[in-house]
Amino acid sequence: MTSILERKKNLKEPVKKTREEYAEDALYREVWEDVNNEKTQQFIKKYWRHITGVVLAIMIIVCAFQLGMRMYYASKIATAQVYESAISNVDARALANLAKDKSGAISDLALFQSYLIDKDVTKLEDLADNGHTRDFKDLARLHIATIKGDKMETDEFVKYLSNMDTKKSPFFYTSRLMVAQKYLANGDKEHADKVLDVIINDKDTPASISATAQTLK
Repeated sequence: MTSILERKKNLKEPVKKTREEYAEDALYREVWEDVNNEKTQQFIKKYWRHITGVVLAIMIIVCAFQLGMRMYYASKIATAQVYESAISNVDARALANLAKDKSGAISDLALFQSYLIDKDVTKLEDLADNGHTRDFKDLARLHIATIKGDKMETDEFVKYLSNMDTKKSPFFYTSRLMVAQKYLANGDKEHADKVLDVIINDKDTPASISATAQTLK
């Protein structure tokens, strides 16, 4: 086996360049840089209009995006200030106007808060029929059922709350309990027990609602 020392002896030492060779390399690099610079200048001269157009387009897009974000946040801040002022002043009209001007959850929240102040049931009806979010639409419907439920026939009452007969609704269990209570109020224990069994046997039922359902059984 060739020893490490022997292998080192057989290694060729790197050839050292002469001054002339170093000078020649430097000259090649300088020429190459000049060629690249010249090509770059030629490219810019040929396509300067395109390059300028692209740069301007990018600047316009960036500026528009920044302006849009500023306007968006300014609008959000203004809405929050109007809402806060209306709540502080207990101003049902201002909240109703805010609900008309805005959309989404903020509109629904403002309209519901307006109802809580002046108890105008027509606002609940508007929210239940035309609300932007399911949560507030179902909440409004639940309040209407509580207010007008005694005057409704059982079938009418059950149908009115049928949109909440799904776990997609945040008021699924509450609405089912109200349906069971309506059946009991009209002496229909058979249908009431079926609804109550669904509530009691569902592992996801909130403890308080489950306890109430067991009391009604």
